[in-house]
Amino acid sequence: MGKKRTRLNNIYANMKKRCYDAKSEVYSYYGGRGIKICEEWNDRQIIHLSNGGNSSKGYQAFKKWALENGYQDNLTIDRIDPNGNYEPSNCRWVSMKVQCNNLRNNVRLTYKGRTQTIHEWCEELNLNFDRIRDRICRKGWGVAEAFETKEN
Repeated sequence: MGKKRTRLNNIYANMKKRCYDAKSEVYSYYGGRGIKICEEWNDRQIIHLSNGGNSSKGYQAFKKWALENGYQDNLTIDRIDPNGNYEPSNCRWVSMKVQCNNLRNNVRLTYKGRTQTIHEWCEELNLNFDRIRDRICRKGWGVAEAFETKEN
């Protein structure tokens, strides 16, 4: 029976699948848009490990970066620039909440000189997300009006 893959190994394998496997359900959002993995992390050269196993040089580089840059089992890999590649300068380990606020399709609103997603504003101002999204996205209200109007 084969060795069980670690969570970090699965994250790495899924990252490669998103970028390079045209049969992946999400390929069009990653590789199909030109998102790649840096050479260092994508190095396929096989190396022999001290425990007798084998690994790719790319995975070992990714693993080293991950462990030195905040990897924890409750975090996910996030590209800081959602249009940028998977590379050390563009990746970080974040909670799902942070990652969801970094999606390309998020609506970002500027209110009182600050810009955040609708989710972030609703959380900060204790507003109903569905109501605010409806007012802004469907009804075309201005941000201040949507945030400051108390009734439906």
